[in-house]
Amino acid sequence: MSSQSSHSPHGQTPLHTVQVLGGGSAGSSAHVRSLAAGLAARGVRVTVCAPAEVGRAYDLVGSGARHVPVARSADPASLAALRAACADADLVHAHGLHAALRAAVALTGRATPLVVTWHTRAHAEGARARVLRLLERRVARAASVVLGTSSDLVDRARGSGARDARLAPLALPLRTPPPPSGAEPERHCHKARAELGAVDRPLLLAVGALEPHRGYDTVLDATRAWQDLDPVPLVVIAGEGPERAALQHRIESEGLPARLVGRRDDVPELLAAADLALLPSRWESRSVLAQEALHARVPLVATAVGGIPELVGDAAELVPYGDAQALSEAVVRLLADPGRRDRLRIKGQAQAASWPTEDETVTQVLSVYDELTQPLVTY
Repeated sequence: MSSQSSHSPHGQTPLHTVQVLGGGSAGSSAHVRSLAAGLAARGVRVTVCAPAEVGRAYDLVGSGARHVPVARSADPASLAALRAACADADLVHAHGLHAALRAAVALTGRATPLVVTWHTRAHAEGARARVLRLLERRVARAASVVLGTSSDLVDRARGSGARDARLAPLALPLRTPPPPSGAEPERHCHKARAELGAVDRPLLLAVGALEPHRGYDTVLDATRAWQDLDPVPLVVIAGEGPERAALQHRIESEGLPARLVGRRDDVPELLAAADLALLPSRWESRSVLAQEALHARVPLVATAVGGIPELVGDAAELVPYGDAQALSEAVVRLLADPGRRDRLRIKGQAQAASWPTEDETVTQVLSVYDELTQPLVTY
């Protein structure tokens, strides 16, 4: 890519990008924070339009960007604030379907290029699913370029009418704590396992919002198959959501070896203490948990859906979505085979090393910006 357009030689005005973020996803929020910091470091002027609470949680100002608080809403006041923030932008980059839709509306009547990153896809059925498909088509056709974080998202964008859709597997800043020295790692793991009630039994960790598409009912079904193991593995699910009451009722009424521990800010520590990580979702693109598990050398059992096979390669045990028997068999097989777990740790570390770095992600995005804004730059 040409660094000239971003570094603005000869006193030119720096390239101004507006990043639009709805704040619905931790992965997209962390990516925008990383992207804003990388762009600012390369001399790009960055404005991030995001809800106030997202700006605080991800320290958007600390990234070197200007943060304009814009609620995740399509009301006239929010759209007016977004339109004003984009008034002098050379390019607008929206992250996620709803952010992209609002950006497209805000840019109505303007020639400003719109880049859209599809980080994931919405989960809906019936009439709501049909509405979402209509929104996807509108966004895909409004965008100058759609960046999909997995190949199936790129295909979905093309099927929705995108003029230009490209694969852009982004790097996710990992929530990895500094490694303690000496005997500290073992002590920290023991402390986490003691808190969760898994000192003398295998610990299986799942992380994510308690929503139907996450597949936690399948995990609870699978626990029945290993109730006869000695010791019985414990499933810990970290997250909050609308399914909490139903899942908790099942755990208590059926006496299942599982615990809901709510939303946690110590996921890296929990992951380091786990024997296996579980990802039972109906669909994922570049799952945060999958990336963190492979980086942390924790064997992963995941559903073979969406972008997961592309992301993990042969560095995880993959099972069909909704198949409790396949999930339980994969878990039992891994717990009984230390050699297989060790091989997955090695493969996972190698697979993680093949993923793009934050710097490479910023470079790829900037190359797209250069393509779309190059005619505006004179030397």
